[in-house]
Amino acid sequence: MGPLSPVRTLRLWGPRSLGVALGIFMTIGFGLQLWGGPFQRRLPGLQLRQPWAPSLGPDIQSCVPRQHLVFLKTHKSGSSSVLNLLHRYGDRHGLRFALPARYQFGYPRLFQASRVKGYNPRGGGTQPSFHILCHHMRFNLKEVLQVMPSDSFFFSIVRDPAALARSAFSYYKSTSSAFRKAPSLAAFLANPRAFYRPGARGDHYARNLLWFDFGLPFPPEIRTKRGNPNLPKDSNSLHLHVFPSGAGSRAQVPEFNALSQPVPTIANDHSPPASPATLDFESSSFIQWGLAWLDSVFDLVMVAEYFDESLVLLSDALCWSLDDVVGFMHNAQAGGGQGHRATSNSELTAEEQQLTARARAWNNLDWALYLHFNRSLWARIEQYGQRRLQRAVAELRARREALAKHCLVGGEALDPKYITDRKLRPFQFGSAKVLGYVLQSGLSPQDQEECERLATPELQYKDKLDAKQFPPTVSQPLKTSRLLSP
Repeated sequence: MGPLSPVRTLRLWGPRSLGVALGIFMTIGFGLQLWGGPFQRRLPGLQLRQPWAPSLGPDIQSCVPRQHLVFLKTHKSGSSSVLNLLHRYGDRHGLRFALPARYQFGYPRLFQASRVKGYNPRGGGTQPSFHILCHHMRFNLKEVLQVMPSDSFFFSIVRDPAALARSAFSYYKSTSSAFRKAPSLAAFLANPRAFYRPGARGDHYARNLLWFDFGLPFPPEIRTKRGNPNLPKDSNSLHLHVFPSGAGSRAQVPEFNALSQPVPTIANDHSPPASPATLDFESSSFIQWGLAWLDSVFDLVMVAEYFDESLVLLSDALCWSLDDVVGFMHNAQAGGGQGHRATSNSELTAEEQQLTARARAWNNLDWALYLHFNRSLWARIEQYGQRRLQRAVAELRARREALAKHCLVGGEALDPKYITDRKLRPFQFGSAKVLGYVLQSGLSPQDQEECERLATPELQYKDKLDAKQFPPTVSQPLKTSRLLSP
């Protein structure tokens, strides 16, 4: 781990003193986090004596499993699948979740500690600490650190904005006024300003959704008081908050030309191509500032197109076993595939290539963010070792396939019309059907419990954790209330 800069040491002070420091250094409530490289250990081999038997855990002497976690659950990026593994891990280990009263922390408003169920700012250290914060929010570091320990592991996930736009248009068509007015995604991207109005209800879903979820401020041309009420009036003040980092490649803000180069991958052909509409990074200190700040806060940012590779890196960084991160895809839309996969231009039609280019140009901040974290992911993979990663990914996929065959009818996700168990039927939202799972009959009680954990959608699992953490005074069945926008 490199030397500590004065700003990095802020995370060691604790929430109270950090709040004072943030008030001095930052006008928009952002702060910096101490980060370091991933734990260097070799993952244990999985012995599939039975397809549902747990594998051996990590060598306790090599590292200690991390259990203070902050996951920024971004929209339409595979985050529901990550949420399921966090639910399962916390459930099995008796960890305490920082839960919203319903299913989101006041989204799309910035996160506030007061929205955490059971949080008492005047607890005086008597209230139990939270282990995991992972439900939908718009990120607000200062408030997060009022709730979570300063040694928490911060991570998130991003997705190519072109793929994200396709999913978001289908899912949020009734929620976003811009999407609702457009007859198709192609029509919207051909002339987005004919439909999009900054600050209009739900229109944060229609442009730079990742940038919005990360809680970053917007340039003046797409910023409105209604859409971003907590931003400084003068965006030039942002340049004052780019602090020098200590050491380490993650803290270096890359130049535009470096970001535009193909990123080496295992397959050597899945790097996101540079877009001619990408912002001019050399003249945009605004974006450089945003990316440098995210680097200083987040220990790991996963990439949806390399989901399994990201899971292996996550298990390594947290000192968890592969069993802790294996799971099924959740909140997948029918017709959209069961997972995310990087796609090269050669696999797309000319029309699809044009749509992709327009989506990336319209979501230019998200595209910059995605390029940056795609590159940082593969830099981390190089450090981990590509051959080692390939073996771990193959092991993870074999494990998932074995669990699916043992637990699930058909071994895969099904149309919701086949799911009669309300505990397993995913919340239906948007124009496309959200797929879910049906469990095999005849499972042993132990297998039934574990398979049910793997198949439980996020809303029902949140209700289960809520009832466990805050037992109702009168026994009543769990009931998932209607959610306006997941």
